[in-house]
Amino acid sequence: MPFKRIRATGTIAALAATLGFFPLPSSAEGDRANAPVTLINAFEIDEDKLGETISFWERARDFLATQPGYISTRLHQSLSPDARFQLVNVARWESPQAFQAAIGKMRASGLGSEMKGTVFHAALYEVIRSDEER
Repeated sequence: MPFKRIRATGTIAALAATLGFFPLPSSAEGDRANAPVTLINAFEIDEDKLGETISFWERARDFLATQPGYISTRLHQSLSPDARFQLVNVARWESPQAFQAAIGKMRASGLGSEMKGTVFHAALYEVIRSDEER
């Protein structure tokens, strides 16, 4: 699935709006539909919005961590001030369905309406190779 480029607008905006439109795997994909997934979300932000965006991420993390299927999340900050993506979030969920349900609840809560102007590049991924397989 390619990255989505969406500008945050409206009341549910930001992460909730961006992440709420992932197609779920079809039943034809069998067990993969219930396998753990990784969310990778790169944030394009103005330099003066870094602190505000980190605070938003913390609020979103606190909300999502209470939802069924949540495994973990980590926020990464670029070491280079010139990097296009100053922040990258990597989160693990038990399944695409658990992620979808949690994002639906977050959308309904209105969390994220203050993130106008932030561009999120987000998609769900599955592990296809690992150094653990050696």
